[in-house]
Amino acid sequence: MTAAMQGAHFATVNRLALGEFEVTTVLDGTVLRDAVKPPFCLDRDAAEIAALGAAAHVPVDRFEHPFVPTLVNTGKELVLFDVGFGAKGPSANTGLLRKRMAAAGYAPEDVDLVVFSHVHPDHILGVTIDGAPAFPNARYAIGQVEFDEWKSGARIPASRAANREMFLDLIVPLADQMTFLAPGDRVASGITSIEAYGHSVGHMMFMVESGGKQVLLWGDLANHYVFSLQVPEAKVFFDDDSDLAIAARKRVLDMVATDAIPVIGHHMPFPSLGYVERTADSYRWEPVSYQVRV
Repeated sequence: MTAAMQGAHFATVNRLALGEFEVTTVLDGTVLRDAVKPPFCLDRDAAEIAALGAAAHVPVDRFEHPFVPTLVNTGKELVLFDVGFGAKGPSANTGLLRKRMAAAGYAPEDVDLVVFSHVHPDHILGVTIDGAPAFPNARYAIGQVEFDEWKSGARIPASRAANREMFLDLIVPLADQMTFLAPGDRVASGITSIEAYGHSVGHMMFMVESGGKQVLLWGDLANHYVFSLQVPEAKVFFDDDSDLAIAARKRVLDMVATDAIPVIGHHMPFPSLGYVERTADSYRWEPVSYQVRV
């Protein structure tokens, strides 16, 4: 008897011990997009894009876009960074964070603090479920610049009009429960905010440190491990302020490559944890293996 075909299967939860902390990435879902350009390499020609794809063994006529929130358990608090799409996502393959948290041993009620790196849809839509808080016992934190700029609307691109309505509807009502962060602020024990403006006007990263170890949660600093990270100076459709985003990418990639700091990226291939290695003329993504466990 031949066993039945089961279809593709891949991990959706990954946990890292970081000193006294536990850091868990959860795949909120994926979307299969039709082409690399756009959204990436907007100012690059087809030949260069094809060469990048061929060297990395990935196609250029489609790509898988993952969405990966992160949970940090400090032993005193469970901190969730970004909330995914929730039920309002673009497909049945997104909005799975709450369901998949169970495989990590957590319930939505366990979350003490929700931190928003920025307010694009895949980072905020999952904050409610059926009009009620999706993480009912949590308080909230966000960058002061991000909140103020999106509330004002003056620097928000016209293409983000619908996104701004989401922000006004979902995030502004949380202001009384919100801690507003400046660069360098302590978010929770061992967690510090770092500015990386550009992808969104107040986009923030977070350094997590415990027991002499650290990992950088860089949010959406780079949105693809080849077509963004390897060409950090290329323009990306998703970036709200292209010049600021490019400057932030170049600065942060240099920092994490020089200091060998492991990174978690919201759109890096799951489990979204890796190192950035410097090449002769750029950078490349090096996924972690057993080195984080030994």
